[in-house]
Amino acid sequence: MSRWCAFLTTADPADQLRAVGAAAVTAAGDHGLGLLDEPGAATGPHRVGRFTAVGEVTLYNRARLRTLLGADAPPADCPDAELLLHCYARLGTAGLAAADGMFALAVADGRDLLLIRDHVGARTLFVARAGGAWAAATSLRALRRWPQLRTGLHLPAVRSFLTFAYLPDRATLLRGVHEVLPGRCVRLRPDGTSTEETFWEPAEADAPGTAAEHALRLRELLEEATVRRLPAGPAGVLLSGGIDSSLVTALATKLHDQRVHTYSIAFDGTTPNELAYSGLVATHCHTDHRVLTVSGDAVAARLAQTVALLDCPVGDPLTVPNLMLARAAADDGLDTILNGEGGDPVFGGPKNLPMLIFELFRDDPAPTARARAYLDSYRKCLDDVPVLLSAGALTELEHAPPLTDVLLPYLQPGRMKTLLNQLLHTNLRTKGAHHILPKVERLTAAAGVQGRSPLFDAAMIDYAFSIPPRFKLAGTEEKWILKESVRDLLPSTIVDRPKSGMRVPVQQWLTGPLRDLSHDLLLGPSARTRDIFRADTLRAWLRGDGTLLPRQGGKVWLVLTLEMWLRAYDVQP
Repeated sequence: MSRWCAFLTTADPADQLRAVGAAAVTAAGDHGLGLLDEPGAATGPHRVGRFTAVGEVTLYNRARLRTLLGADAPPADCPDAELLLHCYARLGTAGLAAADGMFALAVADGRDLLLIRDHVGARTLFVARAGGAWAAATSLRALRRWPQLRTGLHLPAVRSFLTFAYLPDRATLLRGVHEVLPGRCVRLRPDGTSTEETFWEPAEADAPGTAAEHALRLRELLEEATVRRLPAGPAGVLLSGGIDSSLVTALATKLHDQRVHTYSIAFDGTTPNELAYSGLVATHCHTDHRVLTVSGDAVAARLAQTVALLDCPVGDPLTVPNLMLARAAADDGLDTILNGEGGDPVFGGPKNLPMLIFELFRDDPAPTARARAYLDSYRKCLDDVPVLLSAGALTELEHAPPLTDVLLPYLQPGRMKTLLNQLLHTNLRTKGAHHILPKVERLTAAAGVQGRSPLFDAAMIDYAFSIPPRFKLAGTEEKWILKESVRDLLPSTIVDRPKSGMRVPVQQWLTGPLRDLSHDLLLGPSARTRDIFRADTLRAWLRGDGTLLPRQGGKVWLVLTLEMWLRAYDVQP
């Protein structure tokens, strides 16, 4: 298991690869391609004509791609990365658009270096330029080790993280390092210039049809997406009991020729859980069901390690439980586990109704007003920034671009005409691409399994944006058409229940097994040296001042996970 890195440099590329801890697979001319000893699926080198590539590539539609290539198709047993390279060599970016899968690829093309990231962002790819050279990798940690990159903390990204609980665009927490956006092919040139070509971006369309016809076509696409992601051997599904993971479970058991394993989590103590619903689905679908009870002590023992696995931090308290579930699946001998991620970004989400209410009562027609309302809907630390960040940090941020700049391209008429589709597109291209999918990939890879998300299937996303909005949000019922498409597969108790997110006992953890660690890290010498946060505000939060207000524990959790990540990557100002 490995990740990859690539260099475009006039210096010795083999030296550059060694400097970041990579084993060179090819180092010729200005190009260096190498593999890193980190959890991943990188292979290479792959050569097709003038192209040489290294990549992390998993394809779900090999047969279709070979048909498109016709007589130019490589041998049937060629690696996925080689097949994708053939598609690009023969068909250009149309060949990338035709691929269904998870991929991040670096391709040496003449004197240039191409970087390719899959449609939705299931695999992550970073790029940086320093000392007259380009560097790219599927590991941010590798770029952190690059001696020529004199990086440090990118403070605007700190503000973004405190607002979104993840980083919603190209920016990372390292100055000078950026993500390649999903659905893009980026060409890097030796003179330092670059160009970006989009090979896939969803757009709103108007598909005629009744609700029943749309539900039928959606069901077909759901089945196709699930079948393509099922492994040859046993399959697992992470089952919460909500509609998204439940429908994936039902489809997997219907379409797979082997018994399906399902995995759910619960927390010790009195926190309400979803076990009754996940158990109902498991019984209904006849799965081998396993419930993992996660204690606060288990979270405390694993939190630092889990945060360090992520290239960019996420303020999601389910990261440790997600990793434990993936390891439980690996212990059961599985190598593939499906999930229900994608239902919210593609068909509906918790921000849609508040945003529609905002539209009814808004008195400011400016596009920035809508973007600001979207920021407010996250209910994280945006309003706390003036009292949370230090005076020095606030001064440095005075000239930073406003956070609304990230959202404006999605929240006004363009590829999406209707407001609901603009909201879904925003969620897909921010939270989907920069939080949900990277978290799934990193945590499952660390456990030695592959996480797959049928609801993020590109063909299904394209179709979803052609379904009339009134079928996705029917009155106040979200995901209506998605529910109708699988109504025959699940008990009505599951299909018709209101959305209920999993309740995580963050406050109990912070006042219990994480109490001393939180104080030591947030008020310790490393945090003081960085001088990002005001110690008096953190002390007040840790004392529990204002705990009658909602989300107090969630705010401390955000700052704690950020501090842990900065320590793991040794990031200084």
